[in-house]
Amino acid sequence: MSFKIAIIGAGSVGFTKKLFTDLLCVPEFRDIEVALTDISQHNLDMIRAILEKIVEANGFPVKVTADTDRRRALEGAKYIISCVRVGGLEAYADDIRIPLKYGIDQCVGDTICAGGILYGQRNIPVILDFCKDIREVAAPGAKFLNYANPMAMNTWAAIEYGKVDTVGLCHGVQHGAEQIAEILGAKSVSELDYICSGINHQTWFIDLRLNGRKIGKDELVAAFEAHPVFSQQEKLRIDVLKRFGVYSTESNGHLSEYLPWYRKRPEEIARWIDMSDWIHGETGGYLRHSTETRNWFETEFPQFLASAAKPIDPAKRSNEHASHILEALETGRVYRGHFNVKNNGVITNLPSDAIIESPGFVDRFGINMVSGITLPEACAATCMASINVQRMSVHAAVSGDIDLLKLAVLHDPLVGAVATPEEVWQMVDEMVVAQARWLPQYADAVPAAKERLAKSSVKTRDWAGAARRNVRSIEELRAEKSALKKAV
Repeated sequence: MSFKIAIIGAGSVGFTKKLFTDLLCVPEFRDIEVALTDISQHNLDMIRAILEKIVEANGFPVKVTADTDRRRALEGAKYIISCVRVGGLEAYADDIRIPLKYGIDQCVGDTICAGGILYGQRNIPVILDFCKDIREVAAPGAKFLNYANPMAMNTWAAIEYGKVDTVGLCHGVQHGAEQIAEILGAKSVSELDYICSGINHQTWFIDLRLNGRKIGKDELVAAFEAHPVFSQQEKLRIDVLKRFGVYSTESNGHLSEYLPWYRKRPEEIARWIDMSDWIHGETGGYLRHSTETRNWFETEFPQFLASAAKPIDPAKRSNEHASHILEALETGRVYRGHFNVKNNGVITNLPSDAIIESPGFVDRFGINMVSGITLPEACAATCMASINVQRMSVHAAVSGDIDLLKLAVLHDPLVGAVATPEEVWQMVDEMVVAQARWLPQYADAVPAAKERLAKSSVKTRDWAGAARRNVRSIEELRAEKSALKKAV
């Protein structure tokens, strides 16, 4: 088979390498063209060198191109994959730093909360530019696969306003299933049969079976509490399992942002999180992790390049959905996964216009969702709180309505649990001014926001958060990796 795949934001080097390697694990895909595009020529040069090394080492006739001209990269593409981070780590740092001044402590802050909403404001205009290019220069009927957060907002905008065939992809469900397989003593995650449904990062294991045997709440709670690692790292998720009766796919730290009861009081945060790794609830944890990963890759690039000169092992193909979806669409081999799409009645007790994450099957006929799923009421209620925020956020991003943006942030569960309306109004003004260069739709609102900030009497504080760790140096990372190797 010969067709073209374009990857936007290909400068996300490690993730692009994983997607590319997965694609080449499909025997029929070894004569495709992969067009890389990014705004960073430096990052493009690095990822192109790595991918060309992989192609050379495996002797495949795959064509790899790299171009900062996005439209040129998208010309004739049948599939387009997006993994962009608009504003990079510079804007992301403001997503964490500014809300902390108003008492809002985020672990991830890229999908929900003040940080996630502003991230969506930066992404959505760019996503709509992508969609315009796809409509105009990509292959007719091209499919857009979005990996970028905030997942639901980006996918919502692409479908409702971009008018492009779009599916949102995440790996939270797979990671949750791996945990459950481990605690239940399964030899492989393939022994599990499960249905997860909800919205991205609030997806719930509403039906769970191990080798055909249904697993209930009490057995799952006992297995998690008996696990020597997860019992400490997933305290919040276990508590939610006890109260809701179903397990959440989202990480301990990220889930704490959606459910404000666990993160609204600084003195309570330490009770529910674990500092062994960023994902378990550390303040600004993903920002620190992303910064360290970037610094490490820049320094160790020669080693990454050298490691690319190895034969591809299809047995090590990752569980990222993209390659499996494309394989199913192109070959007809059926793939079952969990996908982010417009609800349209798939989940009976969530709004029709919402972007849901739920089971579906893929074959030559496309992505076919399993319909008629009803969530437990508590799960639906927490999803609804976020859906309402997502809807307002998308509409604000498209219209440039700063008042609607402030209302969206005010209605965020964690923000609303911590900050007053006056604090939210000032915080949004401050974030919009700080990130103005990435928010063209708010250009007319920035001067007035600056004036309000100059006159404001709302007090802020200099606060690093309840559980902050410093970014580690390259030397510290090397020492830690060396210690881990010795321990193994």
